[in-house]
Amino acid sequence: MRWVADEGVDAPIVARLRELDHLVWYVAEMMAGITDEEVLALAQEQDAVLLTNDKDFGALVFQQRRVTAGIVLMRLAGLSADQKAVLVNRVIDDHGARLRGAFTVVTPRRVRIRPSR
Repeated sequence: MRWVADEGVDAPIVARLRELDHLVWYVAEMMAGITDEEVLALAQEQDAVLLTNDKDFGALVFQQRRVTAGIVLMRLAGLSADQKAVLVNRVIDDHGARLRGAFTVVTPRRVRIRPSR
């Protein structure tokens, strides 16, 4: 799967995805400080699912009706970066293709997948 990881995503999550042969563009490595709109445009350009901690992307998708290849919003405060990486990997294993074109919210206890189109 192709991913754009927003700059607030923990580096161990990006490393884990890459270890599992996912193609990941990491904003923190490439263009730190770009706007949410630019992050979303990068994800669209690459036809990649956006991985983020920033709930502002919900407004872009649902209020502004921006089309995306998918967004995974992590709400994982209190977990270590390694625990987050394991959980994100589990979500990908369990839900895979359903993440494309959807707005997904991941918490330690729940995964909600909502079509964004």
